[in-house]
Amino acid sequence: MTEHAKNRGSIRIGTSGYSFGDWVGPFYPEKIAKGKMLDYYVKHFDTVEINSTYYRIPHAAVFYQIEQKTPPNFEFIVKAHRSFTHDRMGHVQAAQQLYEAVDPLRRSGKLQGILAQFPWSFKCSPSHLEYVRSGKELFADLPLFVEFRHNSWVRPEVFAGLQDKGIGYSCVDEPQLPGMIAPGEQATTDTGYVRLHGRNAEKWWGGGGERYDYSYTDQQLREWTTRLEQMRNKTKKVFVFFNNCHQGQAVRDARRFVELLKIS
Repeated sequence: MTEHAKNRGSIRIGTSGYSFGDWVGPFYPEKIAKGKMLDYYVKHFDTVEINSTYYRIPHAAVFYQIEQKTPPNFEFIVKAHRSFTHDRMGHVQAAQQLYEAVDPLRRSGKLQGILAQFPWSFKCSPSHLEYVRSGKELFADLPLFVEFRHNSWVRPEVFAGLQDKGIGYSCVDEPQLPGMIAPGEQATTDTGYVRLHGRNAEKWWGGGGERYDYSYTDQQLREWTTRLEQMRNKTKKVFVFFNNCHQGQAVRDARRFVELLKIS
């Protein structure tokens, strides 16, 4: 192994959420209990995003039970509550509540950060950038990653502002509609982050959950393997999460992506 190869970052591949009813059949065995889904999931992946916290922050006991179901090398990313990203009110209290809730994951060493996903309507401005940067203090010692949906954020001063605060940037794959962000390989910390939402342009606006009804082609996934090679050369680790969760397509695509990267 060359010195260059040894210095390349590792890759963690998983899905955005795991407890979906329409994954029964496409991924989970028939009649599986919802409480057994994570037990099954960890046999196939070593990381997951917990997205339910965007809607509701559970008691710490819930995260304790989740942590107990996962092996020592498993890693979590937890999504920030909508009060920080969408409502932008009451977020200080919610952030503290979330910090306390995820304590079992943090103490176990399995929590790798908080993901804050801002909506398309949240466009770049000096005040908005400072608001985003304030999240670093809001979540204390937890690593923070931010995802933007509007392409006004794709500019050098934004990347510099995030890097200065030690906030990670999430690259995205999404439909190329007006104002949307094109795929890229930016990283603002030593941890890269990628979220693949699918490219269902027809259902993206007003389609509800069907906006994530999409299956990537091998060629589209190969394009991401090229980008990841570039990201690995400037990071210690890269997280890749598939959010095209409709009917288990995220699982199928994540598995195919692993094969394309030749990860055993």
